[in-house]
Amino acid sequence: MWWARPFLPALVLLSELSVVRVQTAPCQTCRKLTESFIKGLERTANKNFGGGNTAWEEEKLAKYTRSETRLLEIVEAACEKTDFECNRLLEQIEDQVETWWFHRQQEAPDLFEWLCIEQLRLCCPPGHFGPDCKECPSGPGGVCGGLGRCEGEGTRLGDGECVCDPGYSGHLCQSCADGYYREKSSNDSAGACAACYHSCKKCSGPQDYKCLDCKPGWILHDNKCVDIDECGTELARCPSNTYCHNTDGSYECRGCDQACVGCMGSGPARCKKCARGYRLKGAKCLDIDECSERAIACPGLNEACINEEGSFHCDCADGFIRRDSICVENKPPAGPEKGLFDDMTDDEVLVLQQMFFGVVICALATLAAKGDMVFTAIFIGGVAAMAGYWLTEKGDYMLDGFLKGR
Repeated sequence: MWWARPFLPALVLLSELSVVRVQTAPCQTCRKLTESFIKGLERTANKNFGGGNTAWEEEKLAKYTRSETRLLEIVEAACEKTDFECNRLLEQIEDQVETWWFHRQQEAPDLFEWLCIEQLRLCCPPGHFGPDCKECPSGPGGVCGGLGRCEGEGTRLGDGECVCDPGYSGHLCQSCADGYYREKSSNDSAGACAACYHSCKKCSGPQDYKCLDCKPGWILHDNKCVDIDECGTELARCPSNTYCHNTDGSYECRGCDQACVGCMGSGPARCKKCARGYRLKGAKCLDIDECSERAIACPGLNEACINEEGSFHCDCADGFIRRDSICVENKPPAGPEKGLFDDMTDDEVLVLQQMFFGVVICALATLAAKGDMVFTAIFIGGVAAMAGYWLTEKGDYMLDGFLKGR
């Protein structure tokens, strides 16, 4: 169980085994966990068991201040549920936390120092770094002269070198970096490092005429750094079909105009040679209109020539579309074929049906007249059906329409 109270020797052994498992846990996670634990101590400082008989509970169950109940309350709130690293570390070091709570709290009140530095060996004291917690370089102003930070300080990582603040350099960050100068101080202390004029590598003041040395791309002249025009010298190196454009302290290679094959500057008037599809007119390389200059630019049937910058292409003329590489007339798709009776009205179809029924009755009457009893029966049935139909309202409607010439 999490907070069962084992014997002290067993706790010490388990603590040593747990240290091996958490060597890879970052110092920052351990620091965050102990800070949260201390906040939990402050949050529960004035609480008690909260039962009906607090005096009896404290007498029988020990004081709430050092109780397992309080420890559990603090631990449950030590890590946010979404903080995976914190929860994993807390699970791994449960034995050390319990040891500190019940047996080491008075002699080692600083939980971070006892747990993260001494027990887990994830962190180092301030001003120390690396696996053995060596001392960081220090000067009159403290670690790195107070003008930088020690790489890996406070952790078991890093090489301990000083990472100086902007404007400073050197082992203890006591010198001014390139592009900075030492300001004069009103007292005997060293002044701060301030920025030189932007083109100066070394200087005696912030003005452009106080340069002592220049940054790359500039040349010193009368204590001023003057831009070097690399494009006017052999210093520039630009690939083919690009040209050199000078900038302050440097240069850049820009692409030639699409009308050019090689150029000396921007635009179609600076071409060394015209690209395919262009022709020199005056001082510029201009587009050739192949559609107007060629007799038959597009030989395909029903094709039209469309000029483009530096070229042209063939497309189907208006009213035509390309099918199987041929331009054909763009006709709307034909609709379904009409049936034989599609143009007839319902009344006309009904009359036609009655005429067909009459022809059948006549044929049956002819056969019945020859004495065939089967056809005689069919004939009588058909006449009866015909008579019944004409006696209905539908028959009246059809007869009325017929008499009116519909």
